[in-house]
Amino acid sequence: MKPLLAAIATALGLSWGPSAPAATAGDGREVYRLFLDGGFDTIWSQMTPEMRAALGSVRALSDVQADVLTRYGAEADLLTETTRPQGAHTVYLRTARWTTAPVPIQFIVTFTAKNRIAGLYVGEQLTPADSRFLDYQTKTSLRLPVEGEWYVYWGGRDIIDNYHAIDPGQRFAMDLIAMENGASHAGDPTRLTSYHCWDRPILAPADGTVISTVTDAPDQPIGSTDPDNPAGNHVWIDFGNSEYGLFAHFRQGSVAVTPGQQVTTGTALGRCGNSGNTSEPHLHFHLQTTPELGQGEGLPAFFVDYIADGQPVTRGEPQRGQTIRPVSSGD
Repeated sequence: MKPLLAAIATALGLSWGPSAPAATAGDGREVYRLFLDGGFDTIWSQMTPEMRAALGSVRALSDVQADVLTRYGAEADLLTETTRPQGAHTVYLRTARWTTAPVPIQFIVTFTAKNRIAGLYVGEQLTPADSRFLDYQTKTSLRLPVEGEWYVYWGGRDIIDNYHAIDPGQRFAMDLIAMENGASHAGDPTRLTSYHCWDRPILAPADGTVISTVTDAPDQPIGSTDPDNPAGNHVWIDFGNSEYGLFAHFRQGSVAVTPGQQVTTGTALGRCGNSGNTSEPHLHFHLQTTPELGQGEGLPAFFVDYIADGQPVTRGEPQRGQTIRPVSSGD
């Protein structure tokens, strides 16, 4: 669903480019210092436009800082500090004990390749939801539900790779966008049609039965979200063996299947859009044990016969930062 928006915000809409050196631990520490010292204007000036839209105003940073200091006191003991690449990003992660916090506090900054701030989180340490399905093997033979190349924006089992992992139902979810020339869009980033994945076809990854659909939710303008209808326009499919798939954020009016319909691998489900609780056009997909969002347990989704970063994968789970596509006749 929508990238993490807790305490501060993380925005999907990024302008990536290869021209600047990767961010370092010092860059993350400086943002941390500015946050504590009230340097909100400086932090704001370093944020991507999409990040600013998600926050709304500089005042929001001040309010969060005040809340953090009231709740947790002050940093008392630094536990870990790491900086590592995440696809086209660099992520700074600081974990520390604070004087009045019941658990460690994390400060996470995500930098674009141009050292713009694309994500910022501060709050209690994020941990993956407990799951009894960590060793589960998907029974359905899933193909990628897309054509052409897509970029895995969120995917994997760790929080830093996949913010969905905090939610029991979305424990193994993934979000896909399309990238060209290092960016998810070209031209005006406020126009939905600027995004490379906009209106791309979404396909059934396996045979199944459509359980339910929504097709009339509006596509959200960039900077606006619909948290009351998190999946937006979506399709639930029963693949059998208590494996249910959710495909979310279709373009308004594009859902092409109806409840009760039998679909086969490759059936067109609809077109990629920006409906629901989303900050940028993308496809959200996950498997779970029931066809009700928030009511089931997430299941690992292993896909077969695809290409990840140029290498063939017979069976695997797409990971954050990978560029993936289905195997074609030329492979």
